[in-house]
Amino acid sequence: MRTQDRTIAKIPPANADMQTETRDKPFETTLAFDDNGLASVVFGHYDQNLAAIERKLGVVANANGNHVVIKGPKEAAEHARRVFEMLYERAKLGQGADLGDVDGAIAEGALQGSLFPSDPDQRPAFELIRTRKRGVVRARNAAQNHYLTSLKRHELVFAEGPAGTGKTWLAVGYAVSLLEQGAVERLILSRPAVEAGEKIGFLPGDMREKVDPYLRPIYDALYEFMDGRMVERGLETGMIEIAPLAFMRGRTLSNSLILLDEAQNATAMQMKMFLTRLGEGSRMIVNGDPSQTDLPHGEKSGLSDAVALLSRLEGVGHVVFRAGDVVRHDLVRRIVAAYDDSKAQARR
Repeated sequence: MRTQDRTIAKIPPANADMQTETRDKPFETTLAFDDNGLASVVFGHYDQNLAAIERKLGVVANANGNHVVIKGPKEAAEHARRVFEMLYERAKLGQGADLGDVDGAIAEGALQGSLFPSDPDQRPAFELIRTRKRGVVRARNAAQNHYLTSLKRHELVFAEGPAGTGKTWLAVGYAVSLLEQGAVERLILSRPAVEAGEKIGFLPGDMREKVDPYLRPIYDALYEFMDGRMVERGLETGMIEIAPLAFMRGRTLSNSLILLDEAQNATAMQMKMFLTRLGEGSRMIVNGDPSQTDLPHGEKSGLSDAVALLSRLEGVGHVVFRAGDVVRHDLVRRIVAAYDDSKAQARR
């Protein structure tokens, strides 16, 4: 991959501030990728990735074969170049490049440019996890990067934030990666079933048939990171256990990765019970969205209570996702932001 930079000459306007003129001077850089097929992955279907980079960074990007010419203010053009280079490196590893990957590369490129703008060798990369089925999965924004860093550093991690920020998906991916590395022997994946009271007796079927629909998001994430046959085998042997929160009582879970999802629907007593299941050689992840609790009015969420009590303890990590960290869809991000704004106005 080759890069060629040049600045387009421009006559400065009268009385213009020289610093502003230098910053906004049109700049042009050309990238030449070695593999035409991988270049087409980078540019996206019908050049949709190019269009997204142009729109979000305020540059013009013209692709021709395995070349892309980037024009715009120097800082923005350099940022776009870093984005294309990161997408190409991912394509070389066999990874795709959809619009979500573009957003992640833009966020990562912004971090790299702000910390080490002139030294490519020292630019930090976002954290990643690796599983056999999905290959390499990299954080898409600073919040996800903080989340993955916390998961790797701490034995217990609390994550709060709205839907669509990747809390459950990344947690399950990290859990699978530890299982495949042999760092843990079992995965225990749990959430409060139906609602905090777990009143599921009226539902037809055996216990698994009763609770499976409410644990479906965990199953979906699991099948994305593991081959279906391995998931089924793991469920049969007990290497993977998916169960409602009430099933955790009285147990000590050693050498395991334990995930509690939708933790905002756990009461304070349920949360204490769950957290004290942590055994030797185990790690625990607790996820939830405090704005979507189903607890009875006046009942304090166990997630909020635990964060207030424990987040400053040694060995405990705490990550907060915001509306701007939503990676599911641009419209989802705007929906979450609209609800947050409405709630903030109601408090005034």
